[in-house]
Amino acid sequence: MKSITIKGSERESVGKVATKALRNAGAVPCVLYGGDQPVHFSAEEKAFKNLVYTPNAHTVVIDLGNGKSFNAILQDIQVHPVSDKILHIDFFQLFDNKEVTVEVPVKITGNSKGVMAGGDLRITNRKLKVKALPANLPDYVVADITPLEMGNKLYITKVPSENFKIMHPDNTVICQVKMSRAAMKAAQEAAKAAKAPAKGKKK
Repeated sequence: MKSITIKGSERESVGKVATKALRNAGAVPCVLYGGDQPVHFSAEEKAFKNLVYTPNAHTVVIDLGNGKSFNAILQDIQVHPVSDKILHIDFFQLFDNKEVTVEVPVKITGNSKGVMAGGDLRITNRKLKVKALPANLPDYVVADITPLEMGNKLYITKVPSENFKIMHPDNTVICQVKMSRAAMKAAQEAAKAAKAPAKGKKK
């Protein structure tokens, strides 16, 4: 999985007053969990642009200077309900020998026979939770829709998951091909035409 670096600084005070001052200065208060003890730090809001405002999944290198750096993943984010301003972010520390669960996007590939026949591709799950060692975390899960005929569904059991485990029930549907309104109408008209008696045919 691709990684991005966020440069920040440790917070000496974590009270409400100090937190408000950080936000007023354009910084985001953060906490890193998962280690021996929580690490409180802050970073400029713009530093999180490539982490938060993207459909892609990333691991994070938190660089606090003076040789202090941590590998982590974003665990939770609080956003202002009106302004969408980032209020707080929680990170979880990664260790090479410990598996972690993250959410990654689904990448659709191939050309479905059902879609080419006029069906509509309905994507049910655009992201999936996977579990793996940090070194084996995928950038995305590949879903090949080529075999899907009209009315078929693609289940998670049909997607490759080498070196990682998909944390969803086997009956989880990633996408399906449904008959479009136009195709359904054409099928109905064809059925009616087949049932109608031929013109000029004697009873």
